[in-house]
Amino acid sequence: MDAKVKKAFDAGLSAYAQGENIDSTALAQALTQAFNQEASFMEKVDALDEAFDDHQRFEELREVYFDLLMVNFFAEDVQKLEEDYLDSEEWEAIEEDTIDRGTELLNIFLYLRECADDEIEPSLEDYLKEFLLVEEDEFQDEYAIYEKLIANQILVESSYEEIAKVASLLDPQEELKELFYGMVGFFNEPSPSAAQLEEFKAAAENPSLDVAIYQVIIHFNQ
Repeated sequence: MDAKVKKAFDAGLSAYAQGENIDSTALAQALTQAFNQEASFMEKVDALDEAFDDHQRFEELREVYFDLLMVNFFAEDVQKLEEDYLDSEEWEAIEEDTIDRGTELLNIFLYLRECADDEIEPSLEDYLKEFLLVEEDEFQDEYAIYEKLIANQILVESSYEEIAKVASLLDPQEELKELFYGMVGFFNEPSPSAAQLEEFKAAAENPSLDVAIYQVIIHFNQ
């Protein structure tokens, strides 16, 4: 497993398990096998889904770990395949089959990898304008997804409480609803202290999931 993915993988499961007061050991083992097995991407997806089917108390994390599985595939597996694999008909079919899977966290992971490669500090403005290109006419799908975040960019200078307040007002159908608090929390404070993590948790609408998402992003960025 890729080093960045491994840190995020462990941090997310640990945070969620602690929040729900449940044991993540068996799920961690099953997911580790899914990530590390020598198999096609869709076989890995099947193994991931089987792991979550067998441990349904962690269901909220399923699509988050799908994103981690995909970014791990890009980092580890693609190098072992043909050079133009991601342009192949096979990968195009996989993208079509998984179009409804995952979350916008995948874009965050890809952005943070780019930041690390370019040795720049991640910022919300850079993510929106330079990575997602939300101001460009041909990227209006991204603009629609991120519209509430674009309108509330000032939150990166605010408190966790204010971020949580705006997150709580989002329509449940918004694609960023479950990610908003953790995502903005990260751009607000990418390296929180223990005290700040407690503040984040105290303001959270869904503490177990919100803290898990925040920890996943934090640790992927390390």
